[in-house]
Amino acid sequence: MSRLRTTAAAATLPLALPPSLAAAAPALAAPPVNSATSSTAQATQTIQATSLVELPRPTGPFAVGEEVLNLVDQNRPDPWVPSAGPRQLMVSMYYPAHAETGTPAPYMTPAAARALLDGKPAGNTFPTEAVSGARTWAESGARPQGSHYPLVVLSPGFTMPRATLSGLAEDLTSHGYVVAVIDHTYENTGTTFPDGRTLPCEACGKVDGSDDKASALLEAGREKDVSFVIDQLTNRPHPAWRYARLIDRDRIGMAGHSAGGASTVPALLTDDRIRAGVNLDGTMHYRVPESGLKGKPFMMIGHPLDNGRQDSTWVTSFARLDGGKRLLTVDGSDHGSFTDLPVFFDGLGIPKGPHTTIDGRRAVAVTRQYVGAFFDLQLKGIPQPLLDGPSAAYPEVRFTP
Repeated sequence: MSRLRTTAAAATLPLALPPSLAAAAPALAAPPVNSATSSTAQATQTIQATSLVELPRPTGPFAVGEEVLNLVDQNRPDPWVPSAGPRQLMVSMYYPAHAETGTPAPYMTPAAARALLDGKPAGNTFPTEAVSGARTWAESGARPQGSHYPLVVLSPGFTMPRATLSGLAEDLTSHGYVVAVIDHTYENTGTTFPDGRTLPCEACGKVDGSDDKASALLEAGREKDVSFVIDQLTNRPHPAWRYARLIDRDRIGMAGHSAGGASTVPALLTDDRIRAGVNLDGTMHYRVPESGLKGKPFMMIGHPLDNGRQDSTWVTSFARLDGGKRLLTVDGSDHGSFTDLPVFFDGLGIPKGPHTTIDGRRAVAVTRQYVGAFFDLQLKGIPQPLLDGPSAAYPEVRFTP
């Protein structure tokens, strides 16, 4: 079973699936109802959606600043639309900041939110502001707290906007990291650029979890995006970000969800600057080679599959890892549990899948805790007993020996 596409246990993924993949998934709206009740159900959804969804508060001591960058790779044409010219990316930069020195950062642009909602099956009546108006904890233009911090690059799932990893980015930043979250252009429901264009998902319909070759090419392409972003942030004397001095270039990690998580494998193999990686529930079509990942630490966190099975790419890859490694399964979770999506589902009153029992905020807390512990250990050298085995504080997390 592929974690790139939706599964029976993954009730949250349809929020970010294009129509071509959504047919196999539960609708964004409530479960199907008969014609006599459909109008009432849709009206209820619209009412619920006007309530503000709030991301969980970051748990660290630092306030969070955010800036958005438009980066252009003049040396590479766009892989999906070559006629568009050089590859362009939108990147959200999160950094430790002084509190109340900026303005509230939006969750995502209205145009990108509308593209996300419009990519769903018929019957979805949620207004744009149900997504674009979500409360974040970051401040645009906030004054940075001067120091050198490790850099973590985050890559979202296929069809997923970068905003869906905002909660994880904010929490890592609050614990003393600079975080770069990448929108992989033409690989999600919509990316808004400074000129007002919101570009659609051109890769949708060309890539799905059943085609190993196409998915592996997607993951390899994301490695190029990630390395280019690191180049732009660390180049001297003219980096692309005005606060690049905050980044410790010797302490860089990468994490991602779904295809973004799988893309950590080629990134770790080809970019020696990336020291450690985390895969959040992504089937690895680009396999870990028999020689391993050059001794680099790697953690995999996923949802349980049907009948106790394990993703075959995870079994093979885990055995080949030659550095510090962990494989964790979060009981009661689904494919979207490692993003912000469960918070939206809970906040908007959308039913979870039949096998999903974990509360949205609990799912966010588990993801934050284990990803943060991993990077604290690997990039900061702080011992993390949480990663040594099962914890009474997180009984839903199972370790694979």
